[in-house]
Amino acid sequence: YSLSLHRIGGRQVCTFTRMVVCVDSRFFFFNFWKIIQKNSNFIFFFFFLINAIITLHSNKDTVFFRDGVRRIDFVLSYVDDKDGEKKQERRREFEANLEKAGLELETEDKSDSKDQKTYFLKIHAPWDVLATYADVLKIKVPFKESDIPHGQDVPLEWLSHPFRLPDHVMHPQPDYFTYPFDKTKTDFFLISDKDTFFPPSTRNRIVFYILARCPYYKEGRKDRGKTGIKRLLSNGTYTAAFPLHDCRYWKKARNAECESERYNLYEHWARFLCFYKEQPLNLIRKYYGEKIGIYFAWLGFYTEMLFFAAVMGLICFTYGVLSYDDNISSQEICHPKIGGRIVMCPLCDKKCPFWKLNSTCLSSWQSHLFDNEGTVFFAIFMGIWVTLFLEFWKRRQARLEYEWDLVDFEEEQQQLQIRPEFEIRCTNRRLNKITKEMEPYLPVTSKCARFCLSAATVIFWISLIVACIIGVIAYRLAVYAAFASIIKDPMRKIQLVGRFITPQLATSVTASCINFVIIMILNFFYERVAIWITDLEIPKTHLEYENRLTMKMFLFQFVNYYSSCFYVAFFKGKFVGYPGDYSYMFGNWSNLRNEECDPGGCLIELTTQLVIVMTGKQLFLDCQLIRQRGRHNPENHYSRWEQDHVLQNFSQLGLFYEYLEMVVQFGFITLFVASFPLAPLLALFNNILEIRVDAWKFTTQFKRPMASKARNIGAWQEILNAVAILSVVTNAFIMAFTSDMIPRMVYLYAYSKESSMRGYVNNSLSIYDISQIPERNMPEDNWFDNATSTCRYRDYRYPPGHQREYTHTMQFWHILAAKMAFIIIMEHVVFVVKFFVAWMIPDVPSDVKARIKRERYLIQEYLHNYEVEQLKLQLSASFITEPQSEMTLTPDKHEVLSECL
Repeated sequence: YSLSLHRIGGRQVCTFTRMVVCVDSRFFFFNFWKIIQKNSNFIFFFFFLINAIITLHSNKDTVFFRDGVRRIDFVLSYVDDKDGEKKQERRREFEANLEKAGLELETEDKSDSKDQKTYFLKIHAPWDVLATYADVLKIKVPFKESDIPHGQDVPLEWLSHPFRLPDHVMHPQPDYFTYPFDKTKTDFFLISDKDTFFPPSTRNRIVFYILARCPYYKEGRKDRGKTGIKRLLSNGTYTAAFPLHDCRYWKKARNAECESERYNLYEHWARFLCFYKEQPLNLIRKYYGEKIGIYFAWLGFYTEMLFFAAVMGLICFTYGVLSYDDNISSQEICHPKIGGRIVMCPLCDKKCPFWKLNSTCLSSWQSHLFDNEGTVFFAIFMGIWVTLFLEFWKRRQARLEYEWDLVDFEEEQQQLQIRPEFEIRCTNRRLNKITKEMEPYLPVTSKCARFCLSAATVIFWISLIVACIIGVIAYRLAVYAAFASIIKDPMRKIQLVGRFITPQLATSVTASCINFVIIMILNFFYERVAIWITDLEIPKTHLEYENRLTMKMFLFQFVNYYSSCFYVAFFKGKFVGYPGDYSYMFGNWSNLRNEECDPGGCLIELTTQLVIVMTGKQLFLDCQLIRQRGRHNPENHYSRWEQDHVLQNFSQLGLFYEYLEMVVQFGFITLFVASFPLAPLLALFNNILEIRVDAWKFTTQFKRPMASKARNIGAWQEILNAVAILSVVTNAFIMAFTSDMIPRMVYLYAYSKESSMRGYVNNSLSIYDISQIPERNMPEDNWFDNATSTCRYRDYRYPPGHQREYTHTMQFWHILAAKMAFIIIMEHVVFVVKFFVAWMIPDVPSDVKARIKRERYLIQEYLHNYEVEQLKLQLSASFITEPQSEMTLTPDKHEVLSECL
């Protein structure tokens, strides 16, 4: 003690201080009093005490054991409760087996925790354990710094400087040649410091691998069911298991040996003010693992590609605005001497009166903004864009696989592991032909029964969605009649609800809002049902579980989100009939007559539906985020493990919901984009926010996730491909049957005498004799107007008095033929371009192929040279130990062997 204290300012004082603060605080004051008794400089010891106490407090906010040397690789927490004896026994056996496996443990007593209830078990993996399991898991580690140049200078690269991040953030570590770790060849690898050779994410993964397989049964009693930390978490033996964040997110760690990567991620990635900056993907991968890194890489690339779609959609919308005054059809509808003199037939029975065409003036102008000549070009462009997006993503993914050492990664090694739930619930055992060990299995009869129950549940819930959609349609029909009954003076002007909202628009908006509420309610229940029926099937592996849940959830979300849009796009206004022979939703006995489209078409209603569902969904998620944001306040907690303990768990399906949200959005901007060219722009703004919100959640709200590997985005790639193909078909049908573009083109090029759109409105409306309208279809209010005896309706039928009255005209068949021809031509053109582009763009860039081959060649060369050098050293050592007489007889042999090597 005295030597350390007399050398004030020297290294010994710091070492002594470190020794003191690392011991239990209960012994600190006792030791300090002994020091005071031997020394007279009380002032010095007073300042020494203050410094030691400050260091003691700061030492809690660390990722090291009390000795300040061994790193905390994992933390387990538990509390004492009523069932304490059984759980204590499990913990005692489990921790004893962990120590037998080579792990080092250190416990924080509950008296040192803030709540005075929670114990924390800190786990450290020493070098021997890390080396052993790195060899088992074939973890790639560096053996030589890469000498392959990364790329050439890009022209005008200075333009991208405002969007760049600092180099130490973008490239947190140099680029190395890597090779699977081999414990017998440690001198082959670049091991400068064994404590830092394996990064924290790798250390966490190795420790979790041990925790997941460590038994907790007594020695001599072999019970395979009592194995793994997941089982102990499920039965409440431990309350949490998590790796530590390396520091607080708002400031760097005090220890210089700590990387403070969490702080760098928050400072350069999670803050919203960084929305225009690139993402530090290499740092994300280094801190969170490849699986989370590949998600943010995909989300960022998707957002980048959305920029081009958003620009084209904005150009299409701008064209609609600029051609606003040239829209002859809307001018005729709004003209008092044209649209003001056309009397339209009632849109519903009894409640709906006759009405003037010019009452839809505003909606016709609104329709033109989205339903114009530019929409066709945009629909074709989006069919090609989605192909380019998927193909270029494959290339980006291949480049990431190379840069992140995932080229030879076998997913089966990491993900095809039997789930603990499968082992627990499957009591039957059979011999594995490969391992020759008994393993659990699910009998075929039980598997079939569970599958049938699961399929029946899925069909029931999908039928429930369809029933809800039918209910919304019935609401639309009933409420339209209610809105229409407000009209008091039908012959003069249609009554407006408010100032600009017609009954059609009011019906569409309220029905869309109700539909959105139903979507959210069904989502809430079905998420739990999907997990329940997937658990019921008892999938064997984690990969199988994720794939099954993915297909169930996406199938449900597809029907839930898109069914109402499919109704408006492809069914509304297509099965109406005509005055005197209207079609009814539930047959002629019901009073719910099928809906008609406005004279301008149903496209504006489809646009309204998309806007409400897309924006409503995002607002709902934002409200959840605001509520979530104030839930935790880790600044008030003391130690590093306590700060992380109060954070939210990042579940195994955490990324599943992130992918699901984005894939549903991808469906909106591809399946129905022809009706709303601004959808990519809204999605772009949403995704810019989404990236930063997800980054904020990962860095501030979640415990540090377990680092796991993944080569790609998994089953979502196939779902995106299927949605991309379906989008070509849906957009072709929207342009043909929902948009009014084809009838306008047929009129312009085949029926217009002036080669213009003048007279199109009158041509597109058929005539019906009012005296022939059945009484059930006539308005309740008396209608008197001797000036006209006919009303108009939207169809192509012969007028009254014609020998084929009220049957379809030839123009109807010409338009139908043109629609079918357009669908066939558009689909074939887009599909040919899609497949040509997919064929032209290789999945793996040529430079990446060359780099992979070059790296494999260099690895083999360096490995060969290493083996040669090792053999030379062995030969030299053997000749030195041999007798002199024998050495003189074999020099030539030694030289020849060296030359051959």
